[in-house]
Amino acid sequence: MFIYLDEFLLIAVAHFFAVASPGPDFAIVLKQSVQRGRTNALWTSAGVALGILVHVTYCLLGVAILLSQSEAAFNALKYVAGAYLAYMGIQALRAKANTDPQSVNNEQSQVESYGLALRRGFLVNALNPKATLFFLSLFTLVISAETPSVVQAFYGGYMAVATWLWFSFLSIVLSKQAVRAFFHKAGHWFDRGIGIILIALAVRVVI
Repeated sequence: MFIYLDEFLLIAVAHFFAVASPGPDFAIVLKQSVQRGRTNALWTSAGVALGILVHVTYCLLGVAILLSQSEAAFNALKYVAGAYLAYMGIQALRAKANTDPQSVNNEQSQVESYGLALRRGFLVNALNPKATLFFLSLFTLVISAETPSVVQAFYGGYMAVATWLWFSFLSIVLSKQAVRAFFHKAGHWFDRGIGIILIALAVRVVI
């Protein structure tokens, strides 16, 4: 494994900057942390990490080559991803004013099913063309074709775990009572702001 250390470090650095940059993953984790609370956001973060495994799997199977060579296939992915982000954005724009000032302290009243939270995070990442392009370039330009599949799978596993740790950290920070209370002062205006961001991301994904 030591002979692949330089390659691994390059991947780790590239992945860190990619996962830390603002995008759909950050937007959905922020939204879930503030609206639904810590536990829900942690499940959403786990879903984002599972989405990473989807990208890794199709890269290992060679499907990434198909996406890079088929404009129709890649465009289809873009439109599906854009539609999903736009749908979530529209839902957020329809948010109504919070009439219960104590609801920020009552996480259970705002929790949706953990399966739904997991699915939200998974779909946002798995359908994200930005992530597709990142892993496509990573597995074709950075990772050598001579690197064994088991080592490439290890890289993928590391990126999934690192993604989960990063967004779990954000979930813990963003779901603190002081942070949630700050955002809940604006309540529905915050929701609508996130909705605009999600729709803007949807447009950016398609264009």
